[in-house]
Amino acid sequence: MTKDKNLFGTDGVRGLVNEFPMEPEIAIRLGLAAGEYFRQGKKRHKVIIGKDTRLSGYIFETALTSGLCASGMDVYLVGPLPTPAISFLTRNMRADLGIVISASHNPYYDNGIKFFDRNGFKLNNGAEEKISKMVLTNTNWKYPKAHEVGRAFKIEDSPGRYIVSLKHSFPSELTLDGIKIVLDCANGATYRVAPLVFEELGADVVKIGVNPNGLNINEECGALYPEKVRDMVLKKGADIGIALDGDGDRVILIDEKGKILDGDQIMAFCAEEMMKNGELAGGKLVATVMSNMALEIFMKDLGGELIRTPVGDRYVVEKMRDIGAVFGGEQSGHLIFLKYSTTGDGILAALQALKIMIKKQKSLSELARQLELFPQKLINVKVDKKVPFDHVPKVMNAVKRAEEKLKGKGRVLLRYSGTEPKARVMVEGEDIEIVESMALELAEIVKVTLSN
Repeated sequence: MTKDKNLFGTDGVRGLVNEFPMEPEIAIRLGLAAGEYFRQGKKRHKVIIGKDTRLSGYIFETALTSGLCASGMDVYLVGPLPTPAISFLTRNMRADLGIVISASHNPYYDNGIKFFDRNGFKLNNGAEEKISKMVLTNTNWKYPKAHEVGRAFKIEDSPGRYIVSLKHSFPSELTLDGIKIVLDCANGATYRVAPLVFEELGADVVKIGVNPNGLNINEECGALYPEKVRDMVLKKGADIGIALDGDGDRVILIDEKGKILDGDQIMAFCAEEMMKNGELAGGKLVATVMSNMALEIFMKDLGGELIRTPVGDRYVVEKMRDIGAVFGGEQSGHLIFLKYSTTGDGILAALQALKIMIKKQKSLSELARQLELFPQKLINVKVDKKVPFDHVPKVMNAVKRAEEKLKGKGRVLLRYSGTEPKARVMVEGEDIEIVESMALELAEIVKVTLSN
């Protein structure tokens, strides 16, 4: 077995189905390791397992259940539900552990496994490293006695519990009556619950991406392809378009004029409203290094502050907890409202945007125009080696030249993908021509320097 230091990437274990690490054997061992790690005391232990709509979900659901039951954990299977629903149910059902089988926005041929602790938060690096080491090295599992092994149950009412929790995040005195929504569920985990949430609150919902077949998740639909929603918003004269990703933890919004809004633009008007109402603790908004400079300036003008973290919603949440912040997110559409959820939730975020629209009696385009984004160019470069950038003089000299051209009114960001052999080259600034030319030049230098 490959003895990698850590099976976990930035968001759980992820990879091609039936290739390491997404193999049935690894999933069984993950179940055994997680069960052993979280089993404490003589009480019955409980784990919630949910998944998205990928065909391979059956493989990993069965394998994980086998390992967990063998380790003495009772398994509660809830079927296809969004990632934030599993976080909620783990807390709601007082479980010891929650597990989501999903590769989020990736195609069907990928899958992944991510864990939540009993409080609904993603595991920290230390816990992941210990579980990973157990999976890769253990040969002597601490199996319980035969009468102490776990059972598996199917929970039929879990979608209803999650829907009720979402509706409780929306003010009881408000409705969505008269609001037309185009909703794209990416043929993923939200395909059942998302339409019901908006319809039960009174909206007229035009549905896209609600016919999963196991192979069409994220296929030219959802948050990665918001153009489909945009076209339907314009065709139907809708008030808002909502594009979710495969596991429902992120959202991209489209205004009534067809403009696509990313997480930065949504965070801006949500943070402003929260500050106005005294709900943004310390005036602090937490986002990643990828968030646009315009958001940083916007928060400063409001009298608040943007705090940056490494890429990954887990790091955003960790920083929020560390500093007592209540709102944060990513440019990609992971938005975390800690008052209501412990992880990114696309449906919840859309409800918060709708709440502001209705309370302020403003269209989405009016809310979003408050933040004018700086031009930003991101290029993914395939590399053969991941050498620290500051150890590569040619790259650092190119960065210096780019920063000099930006004249303090922009920035350069280089980072490696946590899961792929790629470098991310991002340039941002006021002048689109300089931004694009510098990004292309930098990307070429990174490619030549770090590829064989």
